[in-house]
Amino acid sequence: MTNIAPHDLHELLSLEAVRRHHILDIPQDGCFDAPAELVRRFLGCKAAVVSILDRDGVFLMAHPGLSVDRVGAEPGLCASAVMQDEPWIVEDAMIDPRTFANPLVAGEAGLRFYAGIPLRTADGHNVGVLAALDFQPRRLSDEELGTLKLIAGVVVSMLELRLAAWVRIAQAQVRGALTDS
Repeated sequence: MTNIAPHDLHELLSLEAVRRHHILDIPQDGCFDAPAELVRRFLGCKAAVVSILDRDGVFLMAHPGLSVDRVGAEPGLCASAVMQDEPWIVEDAMIDPRTFANPLVAGEAGLRFYAGIPLRTADGHNVGVLAALDFQPRRLSDEELGTLKLIAGVVVSMLELRLAAWVRIAQAQVRGALTDS
């Protein structure tokens, strides 16, 4: 049996959870737009995202305030946040050693603030991030952080409901195929 590093195993299990939930298989229907917009308005920040990480990159399922819907697979803010068990907060990205070299920080975009809450499925795998982004440094109050966690929980509930619907549809199709034969 091959030894797999804990980090690699974590990533493999998270990628499997993305596939099992069929998150990227369903056409974008806008269901994640409201939670992302709620985060943007609540914090008064420039942008918010609901992102899902896959082997091919970071897919922004909702992204009010940003004009991109996908980011490359190289390590970045959402890719770093999804690996955490707790919120990943960057109050000033230009001076934070974890982020100051990131192209979104050092480049034209000039990102300064990032607050990412990992989206953890019911079976314990992080599949994405609910994040707030801004172009000025800022601090989150305990209340703001608590509200972000609450909204992230709503997003996860939406993912779990979509999975339950997917399973029910598949079961109905199987039952239908069995009764037709």
